[in-house]
Amino acid sequence: MGSAKTNMITDEISEQIINVAEHLALSEGGEKLTVRRVLQEMGGVSNRVFYNRFKNIDEVLTVIYERIAVKLRESISEDFDPQGDFTEQVIAVVTNTLIMSYHLKMNFNHYIFETDSVTNANFKWWKTEISRLIELGKAKGQLSARVDTEKMSYAIWCFIRGYNADAISRGLPKEQATENFRYAFRVLLKGMSE
Repeated sequence: MGSAKTNMITDEISEQIINVAEHLALSEGGEKLTVRRVLQEMGGVSNRVFYNRFKNIDEVLTVIYERIAVKLRESISEDFDPQGDFTEQVIAVVTNTLIMSYHLKMNFNHYIFETDSVTNANFKWWKTEISRLIELGKAKGQLSARVDTEKMSYAIWCFIRGYNADAISRGLPKEQATENFRYAFRVLLKGMSE
């Protein structure tokens, strides 16, 4: 995921463009989003106003997704109750991330799976957070000390990313995707505890 250009004008109109584009992308799908559609929705703002602030619609999508990514990352970075059930807390966190991302990814499917999810920065962030959870589970005695954190964090990243991509591309209802995911992730964690 590339970040927005550094000389981008950041003002009220830029925010309006981003907000309108986000609304349209979430309701109509990111792959259908065009500069013309955003400007029409804004009531006929000129091309020049848009292009003074952004290079193209992909740059706006990048800004939108960067904001969404922060929210998704915050959902997995929450603190764990030391007295609580580790397995249930982990399942709740990863399920919440799935639920939060499900609708967003359906509308940003092309952008997220072909652009952002393959970047090294995104991969490293998620792998680090997953490793943190594995180490926490080991420290609590909930996961086996024999679990190779490096290898398992990569496997879990692949599982979550692949599950999400497949469920979305098949059009699985969110409830069914969530139920199946919770079941499979519980089995995965149980296997890591032995």
